[in-house]
Amino acid sequence: MYQSDVMETDLRKLTVNDPFLGEYQRLVRNVVIPYQWDALNNRIPDAEPSHAIENFRIAAGQREGEFYGMVFQDSDVTKWLEAVAWSLCQQPDPELEKTADEVIALLGAAQCDDGYLNTWYMVKEPGQRWTNLAECHELYCAGHLFEAAVAFFNATGKRALLDIACRFADHIHTVFGPGEAQIHGYPGHPEIELALMRLYEVTGNNNYLQLANYFVEERGAQPHFYDIEYQKRGGTYHWGNWGEAWMIKDKAYTHAHKPLVEQDEAVGHAVRSVYLMTGVAHLARISGDEAKRQACLRIWNNMIQRRMYITGGIGSQGIGEAFTSDYDLPNDTAYSESCASIGLMMFARRMVEMEGDGQYADVMERALYNTVLGGMAMDGKHFFYVNPLETYPKAIPFNHIYDHVKPVRQRWFGCACCPPNIARTLVALGHYIFTPRADALFINLYVGNRMQVAVGGKQLDLTLTGNYPWQEQVAITIHSPEPVEHTLALRIPGWCEAARVELNGEQYRGEIVKGYLHIHRSWAAGDTITLTLPMPVRRVYGNPLVRHLAGKVALQRGPLVYCLEEADNGSELHNLSLAQEAEFVEVAGTGVMANKILIQAQGYRQTLSAPEDQPLYQFDRPMTHEQPQTLTFIPWFSWANRGEGEMRIWVNEARAL
Repeated sequence: MYQSDVMETDLRKLTVNDPFLGEYQRLVRNVVIPYQWDALNNRIPDAEPSHAIENFRIAAGQREGEFYGMVFQDSDVTKWLEAVAWSLCQQPDPELEKTADEVIALLGAAQCDDGYLNTWYMVKEPGQRWTNLAECHELYCAGHLFEAAVAFFNATGKRALLDIACRFADHIHTVFGPGEAQIHGYPGHPEIELALMRLYEVTGNNNYLQLANYFVEERGAQPHFYDIEYQKRGGTYHWGNWGEAWMIKDKAYTHAHKPLVEQDEAVGHAVRSVYLMTGVAHLARISGDEAKRQACLRIWNNMIQRRMYITGGIGSQGIGEAFTSDYDLPNDTAYSESCASIGLMMFARRMVEMEGDGQYADVMERALYNTVLGGMAMDGKHFFYVNPLETYPKAIPFNHIYDHVKPVRQRWFGCACCPPNIARTLVALGHYIFTPRADALFINLYVGNRMQVAVGGKQLDLTLTGNYPWQEQVAITIHSPEPVEHTLALRIPGWCEAARVELNGEQYRGEIVKGYLHIHRSWAAGDTITLTLPMPVRRVYGNPLVRHLAGKVALQRGPLVYCLEEADNGSELHNLSLAQEAEFVEVAGTGVMANKILIQAQGYRQTLSAPEDQPLYQFDRPMTHEQPQTLTFIPWFSWANRGEGEMRIWVNEARAL
């Protein structure tokens, strides 16, 4: 059940050369990281300023000035540093590494003598540190610093950022805990829990494991800490956009309404929820804590079975960027934050490590190939924070229920958590592709790469080739210089009904355990597994309890969800329907859709002569005409790369006339 022998893939020994996602990594290296560096230094015309680097210069005493930005502005810098670190594993870049070293030196210069580091409280509110954990993200920012430190140490072997992180973590360990002189609190925005677990695995410092456990177990304890610190502040609060002290009063918003081991639903702010559960799952696996494991299972099942979009998006409402209730999944007002799907991938990764079950990798794949990829434009310079499943741009400027929805990707955001989060995730894909364990190498994602992993004192060297998810065949070839006895566990995706496997040219029928085909043998150079994953276009229907999907259908091919876009199908997409008997034709995309498979099918457009001259409502059914039309569906992640227009995933289904 518990896997304490899980190892992290060494990204220095893995090269992604995938024809699809490899291009995304190249885009991050060549475009996104430099672009985001410019954004952090306020050099992007017509984009909201960041000022994040300048905040550190002010905190270090190198500049005069005032703090600018969100209370969590520091995290934009450390997420950028993490993206740089993982990128350096893929391709060395001395100039980029030099810039990162200079940023790290700046963080070191800004750090207080006691190890504390947070520019908001050092510049804007000195003397107020640790007075508003519920709202003000100090521990969240610390967590992103720790993650960047682990990444930079693993990538380069340099300890400067790791030493900064450890000094800060040591300080936090003295401030928080059960002692009389300590603060008996925990973060309103989880992140430090998962980061402390990573810091623990790199340093072996048991204090970090204990601190992560303290933050998890203290959450929801009575009397409620958020109320105590609120009273100590004299009733002041930071966020008033949805009511007086709403974030403090709504304990479920931060998963703090009761002890975590008593919880069974994904609630509150979606990003906070999955960040928290990522740390809990990691902690449960390392410590063998069954109560925490069961909480992970319950909350995961509630989220995936009742509160997740077909795209792997989570968080269905704009107010609070939050979950609502079971089966409440509106399409056009969906929030589905990019960071939330990244957090879902992180949670799924830790569940795979703990359970060895392909259902978690299925969700990881769904989130990656749909919402995470969709969060960034193909030029690497425009981003979605919110990822709706349907847009009608004519209504967006006038109807405030769409205030959070953008019909085109933005150059940057005042709250810029998503762009650097997308960048760091895409360059760290190797951590999701494989789960190395002592008993088996789990292959979760079929992303083309070459990697080496240590197995019993030997090196298992393999390549994974193909053009997934466009083509159905994947090849895994062994290159080890000497035989290596080990098990390869190949995920058979839940969407695939007829997978075929050949080992050295002969059909292989082995045992499938929890969604993985296990192949154990002494692997020698030249051994090849050919995995064929048929990808027919499939119709997807929603649970009848999801009222927004009644009478509608979506299309999925392999892991990709498809949508209609105005650029191919004309406007008023709500008047289109897909024929129930229609056959699907796969066609090659052109222009910005090049190298992608589009889907065409027979459908209908409901038309009415001069509809603007008709009454708004009438007793007799209008004399409409069902005009045949070929419908073109594109991969949803690629929408909004051809200008502003309507889009929808779920379409009406009608019988052929």
